[in-house]
Amino acid sequence: MKFLKSIVMGLAFLTLSACVLGTQTTKQGAVGVERQQLMMVSEQEINTGAIQAYSGILKEAREKKTLNTDPVMVKRIRTVAQRLIPQTRIYRSDAPSWNWEVNLIKSDQLNAWCMPGGKIAFYTGIIQKLNLTDDEIAAIMGHEMAHALREHGRERASQAQLTQVGLAALQAFTGFQGPSMDLAAMAINVTLTLPNSRTHETEADRMGVELAARAGYNPYAAVNVWQKMSKMNGNGTPEILSTHPAHDTRIKDLNKYAKRVEPLYLSAKRN
Repeated sequence: MKFLKSIVMGLAFLTLSACVLGTQTTKQGAVGVERQQLMMVSEQEINTGAIQAYSGILKEAREKKTLNTDPVMVKRIRTVAQRLIPQTRIYRSDAPSWNWEVNLIKSDQLNAWCMPGGKIAFYTGIIQKLNLTDDEIAAIMGHEMAHALREHGRERASQAQLTQVGLAALQAFTGFQGPSMDLAAMAINVTLTLPNSRTHETEADRMGVELAARAGYNPYAAVNVWQKMSKMNGNGTPEILSTHPAHDTRIKDLNKYAKRVEPLYLSAKRN
């Protein structure tokens, strides 16, 4: 029996190793993101969960009368999105045709996010308290869109599953499926609850400045955003910054990559 269990577990680890080494979700772009990713959760599962979760969040906001209450602000963020979305093709040819959604939630929170599959929410607090320009909105939105393009949520969900090696082996070799997964809860966890790693944040920063630059938004606006948010630390770390890299390190990296994509910005402005 021990010998059989060893074979099963060994095969499971080989299967998991193949998942670890075999996935590249995006093209490198001008900023050169090329890390291989672990993917055990399917794209369909995570996107289905995101649709369910996003619908639930919008329903709650609608009931509280906090959804899209400022038409001018809604138009601003949707105009930025309309310019950014076509640029996603540089990373994924399928991304411009995703069912993107952009909505505004009235809240004092300094936060914005993008669920898997392109479900975006901006909170009024981050726009009003930081007095964001359109370039700065593009910097934040590009960063959040990059998380979805890079499928960081799906990757984190997969990493969580990797800890359940025994169950994975049981499923793979006996067909036992165990309890069904709450897809909506999974999408909320990987978007709003579980922290992104510094690697994820750095990738999103770099991809975000490229998306903004290609859309004709000043990539250096990303530096302005994080400088503004770092000043908010006197009242506690803003939620959107809670798991991000150290401010000095981040600003140095953003400056470096903003300079790299500056020619793309200048070209977009000429056109």
